Amino acid sequence: MGNGAFPFFIMLWYNPAMSEFTVLDLLDLDLKEHNLLQLTCIAGRSGLSRVIENSKISRPGLALTGYFTGFSGSSIQLIGRGEEAYIDELESRNEYGNIDKLFSYHMPCIIFIGDYKPSDHFKELAEKNATAILATPLESSSFSRRLYSMLDEVFAETMTIHGVLVEVFGIGVLITGHSGVGKSETALELIERGHRLISDDTVKLRNISDNYLIGSGENPMLAHHMEIRGIGIINLTNLFGVGAIREKKQVQLSVCLEEWNSQKEYDRIGDSITDTFLGITIPKIVIPVRPGRNIPMLIETAARNERLKKLGYYSAKEFDQNVLKWLESEAARKMYFSSDDIGESDFDQ
Repeated sequence: MGNGAFPFFIMLWYNPAMSEFTVLDLLDLDLKEHNLLQLTCIAGRSGLSRVIENSKISRPGLALTGYFTGFSGSSIQLIGRGEEAYIDELESRNEYGNIDKLFSYHMPCIIFIGDYKPSDHFKELAEKNATAILATPLESSSFSRRLYSMLDEVFAETMTIHGVLVEVFGIGVLITGHSGVGKSETALELIERGHRLISDDTVKLRNISDNYLIGSGENPMLAHHMEIRGIGIINLTNLFGVGAIREKKQVQLSVCLEEWNSQKEYDRIGDSITDTFLGITIPKIVIPVRPGRNIPMLIETAARNERLKKLGYYSAKEFDQNVLKWLESEAARKMYFSSDDIGESDFDQ
């Protein structure tokens, strides 16, 4: 982790990317509200099983003019208003060579943006070459943004760890620690206090664009169930309602629970330590657990403090600055009184 190695209870499974994501999977994605792609298949249904191999998106404008050097034939092809107008012009002149050559590449699919409908010749080429033709009513900028975001998540590096992910005051808190240290009980108390659970026991992490981590349940059907020793399996949705859960959340703080060790020196002034998952570093705190300590309250305080840091306020730094100012004022006062004493003694002589 912070030292470049994973504790044995953290690393469970690692997968650099999804192995098989097909055009049909793209159509069947259950995206919500502002992420909806609104895709339909209008031709080339036999190509729906074709695998999308990467997260790249290409615009085949140059290829349609005959310049295929550097053409990314393995990427999803987006055809917007400019390409649509040029295809119409080529077909009106019965110049099908570049269009035919376009279909000689093993493209995952071609997506038409807006209300454009391809010609019968274009559809015949799609059927002949088993290349799915999709269409969306969305505008180019909006659709491209949604598609890039979705592909970044689908092809993100992933790993699964033992732990609990909860949202506390808007901060995604990943709770880790040895088995039996009280991770689930702590999360249950946080939910009682009005916070939300993303996943218990196992958390799937995704590296999104080498920029931030998204955490979710490894199995969506089981993510919102919790095992409490002495009680058994409980369903958080049924017990606390849908307001107590969410599907995924950015991971912004790592909290490691460990048994209290009287021989260990624990952080008392807020020194910065970190955890690193999939190459992305996040702040970390270590909380020693022993009877009488209110761990959920400490996690709430840590989450509040992390929100303050994101707003540019660092309690530890402010404390250091205040101590320095106090020391400087004390030193100045001593120097002043020392100089007065010297002056008086000299005068007396």
